[in-house]
Amino acid sequence: MKLSDMFSTLAENARTYEKRVAEWQDEMTSRNDEMMNSARKWQETAMQRQDEMNRQMRGYFEEAGENVRNQWQAMQSAWEDQFQKMREKGEEMRAAAMKSGNLPEWAEAYAAQMVGFAQKMQDEAANAIAAATEARGKSKGKGSRDA
Repeated sequence: MKLSDMFSTLAENARTYEKRVAEWQDEMTSRNDEMMNSARKWQETAMQRQDEMNRQMRGYFEEAGENVRNQWQAMQSAWEDQFQKMREKGEEMRAAAMKSGNLPEWAEAYAAQMVGFAQKMQDEAANAIAAATEARGKSKGKGSRDA
């Protein structure tokens, strides 16, 4: 192979590489935009679900006794504190990811972690609802037999 052919081949390979890198960057940018849009949509629906849950909780509070309300408020406060700590840690990690250039990977992992956490909380909520339904069924059953 001639030296000029070798330089020509190297130049062509460099152009091809630059083109591929540009394509990868475009793809990562579009993927990041898609992930951000998806996260925004998820956040909107999560807020709607939270509003609905808050309405239901207000209804339960109106029916619940003072002791139950106090227990619930203590539990709610602990959960909110834990969630705030998670958000703060997430912000620290996001800032580090932005500095290192790994934001897309971090955002993907963070979203997966948060979805996993939300699913665990939904499982807990489902178990609590089932237990409450069962307990109410038992208490109504006792009341109807005594009457």
